[in-house]
Amino acid sequence: MARRRVLSIIEVRWHGRGGQGAVTSAELVALAAINSGKYGQSFPSFGPERRGAPVLAFLRVSEDEPIRVRTEIVEPDIVVVLDPSLLRIVDVTSGLKKKGTLVINTKKAPEEIKAAHGNGYRLATVDAMAIARKELGLPITNTTMIGALLKASGLVDMDTVIGPLEHRFGRVAEKNIAAMKSAYEQTTIL
Repeated sequence: MARRRVLSIIEVRWHGRGGQGAVTSAELVALAAINSGKYGQSFPSFGPERRGAPVLAFLRVSEDEPIRVRTEIVEPDIVVVLDPSLLRIVDVTSGLKKKGTLVINTKKAPEEIKAAHGNGYRLATVDAMAIARKELGLPITNTTMIGALLKASGLVDMDTVIGPLEHRFGRVAEKNIAAMKSAYEQTTIL
């Protein structure tokens, strides 16, 4: 009897608010994965959302096998939270795999976040809002949180994200790249 090979797919669920760029972030990382010879997939979860309402985006990356599953991610390996106010209204850790990784944009100390949201996972924190204001001049954290995700996961190399960022953001790509790199450097992991 032939053994069935288990796919090595990393699943990421992004939590944000409409207009913050969670969908764009998932798409950019998927493109980076594809450009580096991996398989990538991203898609949003849309309903009657409006700007500012909670939204979800999903990302899958596989090193060696095409991704055939097309369902929402309910048991992610990684959760990325663009807006810290969502921690009060959404259970962002719902379904997060044991020993998974939670990546949060927050000013709070990592120990405070761990105490409030449990200890069954790795935690990566960064003040993405401060970085975005400094580098972009706007409180838009999507590319900043890509840097935090890369530091916490190593999902793709940062250099592979630069091309998709340049293509997507054109003239302001340099600022977004600087925000991503700054967040990578400033992310704390527990």
